[in-house]
Amino acid sequence: MLRRKVRHADLRAVGEVRRELAQLLSRWAGAGGGEVTAVATLLTSELVTNALVHAEGGALVTATVGDRLRVEVRDFVSGRPEPKAPAADGTSGRGLMLVRSLADAWGIRSHGVGKCVWFELGGGPA
Repeated sequence: MLRRKVRHADLRAVGEVRRELAQLLSRWAGAGGGEVTAVATLLTSELVTNALVHAEGGALVTATVGDRLRVEVRDFVSGRPEPKAPAADGTSGRGLMLVRSLADAWGIRSHGVGKCVWFELGGGPA
């Protein structure tokens, strides 16, 4: 299990979370899990970046493995994000589109304060 709090606007944390997730997945999926790891780290990077850029107060990242990988990124700002077309300059707007396209399941769950954006990928232990 991975559980990590990241501070608001600390974009260095994105790479740190990505490395920690890759380590967790190497133990879970073994040598054959390269594709799952690549997709999971991409999607996690997008969600963590969104939370750090658009929500004050930081975020809590949780990844659990079992039959499937589940990653949750919880922030502390109300409002429901929606997938949208990327910006004309290509620098923003693709995160939820990627999650919607590549995850086996995903969603947004409201909390009393904030929300949790999550995704799941299939696979399993090697």
